[in-house]
Amino acid sequence: MDDVQAVGASIRSARKEAGITQGTLADLVGTSSRTIHAIETGTGNPSLGTVAAAANAVGLHLRAADD
Repeated sequence: MDDVQAVGASIRSARKEAGITQGTLADLVGTSSRTIHAIETGTGNPSLGTVAAAANAVGLHLRAADD
């Protein structure tokens, strides 16, 4: 699993653990549920800012792999 897919899987897991839908997360982040789906599946080309906002919204924080 590459880094993009791993981040997406972590966001999806945290979202499900929080009991919220992709649509709700999209509303919290200010994006579309289609973009949230793309983030969670590691597809498309969402901006890093949107990925970070989605991660933050579910209580995750991104950091460099070598930190």
